[in-house]
Amino acid sequence: MDLKDKYTAIVKQKAFEAGFDDCGISSAKYLSDHAQRLKDWLDAGFQADMQWMANHLDKRTDPTQLVPGAKSVISVLLNYYSPDLQIDPEAPVFSKYAYGKDYHKVMKKKLKLLLNALKEEIPGIEGRAFTDSAPVMEHAWASRSGLGWLGKNSLLISRKYGSYVFIGELIVNTELNYDSPIKDYCGNCTLCINECPTHAITSDRTVDSNKCISYHTIENKNDLPEGLKDNFFNRVFGCDICQDVCPWNRDLKVHNIPEFKPKQELIEYSKDDWQNLNEDGFNKIFEGSAVRRTGYTGLKRNMDFLK
Repeated sequence: MDLKDKYTAIVKQKAFEAGFDDCGISSAKYLSDHAQRLKDWLDAGFQADMQWMANHLDKRTDPTQLVPGAKSVISVLLNYYSPDLQIDPEAPVFSKYAYGKDYHKVMKKKLKLLLNALKEEIPGIEGRAFTDSAPVMEHAWASRSGLGWLGKNSLLISRKYGSYVFIGELIVNTELNYDSPIKDYCGNCTLCINECPTHAITSDRTVDSNKCISYHTIENKNDLPEGLKDNFFNRVFGCDICQDVCPWNRDLKVHNIPEFKPKQELIEYSKDDWQNLNEDGFNKIFEGSAVRRTGYTGLKRNMDFLK
């Protein structure tokens, strides 16, 4: 076994020991194909008011701009699927990814553990950890490293864990063996496109944020679009509809991450409980949660919009 084989085996072993569910590695080269797709998406105005998506395009598509001397992108997946459902069918609905603690913190902690473990085993390895916290095209890197393919709803779909996965990366200065992309297993299925209630999935693997429930309930800081009101289906933070209908999300393994376990109130609160929620209650339920991104005022706006 040469050094590259040895170091690659160490990376995979340490990734699983750090608690990740899957790991793939790709060469840290310019994402030319994804760069053009991103440019076309921006030119179409599909980013809505997320003007920051047009910033740092060089860093989004070239990992050496983020980590000088980068040779490899180590991508990892963390399953977050939960079968838990909110009890009251009339309660405002939260996306599964927001059930527990903010995934950024959970993923970043595990990535740092992984990087430190690699530094103990691989001489001279250096790098940075990323999880949706910098201009990194995580879906592109995960698909390049064979962890899944880009579904028609633009999400990464893993054959093992479906699309209910968080993605993280280590961009490192060490050359490793690289995994090959896998084929697209969506086939002729268009369920995610057909079932999107606001028709946000406008074409194959393209999402128009101007119509996307997740965008409006999380990122949109302005008034919500009255024309889409009847199609929100009670979603107040994120939306899982395109994932719920995906055949690859049937019979999934349940995550084993304690931090992702939902607060009892989130599952048990009725519609009236949520309507009567005050700021203290919000802070208690969503302490350390991704829902704090929209804040109490934003969540109340979303709930009031659905009245």
